[in-house]
Amino acid sequence: MARETESGLPIEPVYGPEALAGWDPAQRLGAPGAYPYTRGVYPSMYTGRPWTIRQYAGFGTADESNARYRQLIDHGTTGLSVAFDLPTQMGHDSDAPLAHGEVGKVGVAVDSLDDMRLLFHGIPLDEVSTSMTINAPAALLLLLYQLVAEEQGVAPAQLTGTLQNDILKEYIARGTYIFPPGPSLRLTADIFRYCKAEMPKWNTISISGYHMAEAGASPAQEIAFTLADGVEYVRTAISAGMDVDDFAPRLSFFFVARTTLLEEVAKFRAARRIWARVMREDFGARNPRSQMLRCHTQTAGVQLTAQQPEVNLVRVTVQALAAVLGGTQSLHTNSFDEAIALPTETAARLALRTQQVLANETDVTETVDPFAGSYAVESMTDDLEGAAVELMEEVEGMGGAVAAIEQGFQKSEIERNAYRIARQMDSHERVVVGVNRFQLVEEQPYEPLRVDPAIEARQVARLARLRDERDGAAVDAALSALWEAAAADAASVNVMYPMKAALAARATVGEVCGALREVWGTYVPADAF
Repeated sequence: MARETESGLPIEPVYGPEALAGWDPAQRLGAPGAYPYTRGVYPSMYTGRPWTIRQYAGFGTADESNARYRQLIDHGTTGLSVAFDLPTQMGHDSDAPLAHGEVGKVGVAVDSLDDMRLLFHGIPLDEVSTSMTINAPAALLLLLYQLVAEEQGVAPAQLTGTLQNDILKEYIARGTYIFPPGPSLRLTADIFRYCKAEMPKWNTISISGYHMAEAGASPAQEIAFTLADGVEYVRTAISAGMDVDDFAPRLSFFFVARTTLLEEVAKFRAARRIWARVMREDFGARNPRSQMLRCHTQTAGVQLTAQQPEVNLVRVTVQALAAVLGGTQSLHTNSFDEAIALPTETAARLALRTQQVLANETDVTETVDPFAGSYAVESMTDDLEGAAVELMEEVEGMGGAVAAIEQGFQKSEIERNAYRIARQMDSHERVVVGVNRFQLVEEQPYEPLRVDPAIEARQVARLARLRDERDGAAVDAALSALWEAAAADAASVNVMYPMKAALAARATVGEVCGALREVWGTYVPADAF
């Protein structure tokens, strides 16, 4: 049987000089930190300082998550990454009927400024970099973070971090959308403009292929559909009157790292090269930072197994190594027990230690891009680039990412690949240790972390107190002003400013999103009926 990569591309048992016949290293590689950035976005990469070590955390209430963040910082985490619960992601308050049973389950519940204040209590926001995994209500959570920082005496211009804020991938792979694509893209452009003026060090969007990969996308599909979404965001900002070099330096990306180490290294290198070319040739970006694909990486949750969960420690280590050798700017390593439940404190600490061992006990930080010139990796990089560009051209031929989403193209392609992988696992063509080979007769017992069901009642009680204590008339007036801004012409009004005023008046996340729903409506996919 012919060998294939995860993307279905041929992989040879031996690569030699003939694999790179006519290959020009000056054109295809360049120097580290120079166009086309194949070898990395910075000249010194990890020889200057290692990647940012992030740990994705958040569960239950804001005070519980705050305690976990403090533990992570004490153990050496250099950046926080916030997980929000499903109601928050969907713009519902914890006391909404649709939120019942989901409060605090997959992340922290944040309903108001009061919760955000608790979440970051005692954490100096001018000293940490914070990534927030939030999409449809991204603008709200960013503004709540800014308000808390201002209460600490931290100027918005000092804040550093990243907002996921990638709504297009929600329509493709994840489903936590609220508004239709048009208003959602307007909100994205407003965030770009707002951060340029108020929070210039903040990364305004993390364009995400991770969730597509978790849904079954191949490496080629992951970078193709992610970069196509990136193109759509760039066009949206330009159409809103921004110069490409005004916002592109703050764009960032979010990818997965699988256990197929060689192809993953090639994937990161190919993605950087494609993006650099698109930004320079298609959009005329002049600032080198506008051409750089900077990315955060998370190890592949979909490859973790509930069977023999300790084996996940090995998988995560290989995945993390792939991300580092691929040149990521920051990294989250999954805990070995995440296929079962929220990670325990011990598991989260081991995930953090995995990165610390790579950064301090190996030699991967001693030289930049050690795979440069490898017959195998350079050939695989070229193959992946070709496959990704072909898919991007298909999306473009349909009218761009939004038009392709409306036709179901990306979703159907990912589902087809997921089916291919499932069949390979069922036939044992694809070996998964502990699942279809090397099983144990009897699994060892494991006690997962469980979320207290009383959390929802406590959060609902907090909301009731907030509504009793606040100035209801001020909240109503602020929400009315937000409604009017959302109904106004996008070119003349940035909704971020009245939104901040409403949140400062202690309007809730659900109330703010509700005001926007009244104006913009709620997205219903064509295949929902």
